[in-house]
Amino acid sequence: MSSQPIRVPQEERTRAMRARLLEATVECLVEFGFSGTSTTLVSQRAGVSRGAQLHHFPTKNDLVVAAVEHLSALRGAELADTLADVPGGPQRTRTVLRILADHFTSPVFAAALELWVAARTDETLLAAVQPLEQRVGREAHFLTAAALGVDGTAPGTRELVQATLDLLRGLGLANTISDDTRRRERILDQWATTLESTLGIPTDHPTSTHEGA
Repeated sequence: MSSQPIRVPQEERTRAMRARLLEATVECLVEFGFSGTSTTLVSQRAGVSRGAQLHHFPTKNDLVVAAVEHLSALRGAELADTLADVPGGPQRTRTVLRILADHFTSPVFAAALELWVAARTDETLLAAVQPLEQRVGREAHFLTAAALGVDGTAPGTRELVQATLDLLRGLGLANTISDDTRRRERILDQWATTLESTLGIPTDHPTSTHEGA
């Protein structure tokens, strides 16, 4: 009886410590990039002793690989939450695209981008990043199609949904160099019109707004 209350808090402290380390890793990736992120810096940011950090994650790659899994789950949950309650109506497509644009310009995306670049020349990191990114991509595709109200597996529609994600990913990459907000909004407004007309998405927009666009 006396050991149970002691063991459970210790397990909770361990989970909390690991979570702080993973969150600190993501923060450091955003702030300092992959090359500037070190286990020492992460432990300082997390408020965890070096000994405790090394116990859970002996090397930088151990820490980053765990952070990749944490980051993938975070990105999936974030996107699912924001796309879950998209209202119907004439602005539905534009709302979905704006949510995706926010996702692909968020700090979480910036951290993922650092990992992609690093994984290009690091086989260990690539082995961890590649399958997780494929899973995130499939989830994003499913969520986007559902939010738009289309069948994401249908020929033609599948490619347009994927093109939408590729477009947003590219615009997110451009935003890491400079603030691309105004140009991005114009592109997304036109792309929304293209999706609506090509996929037959119901809209209350007057037909004149599509002509000559």
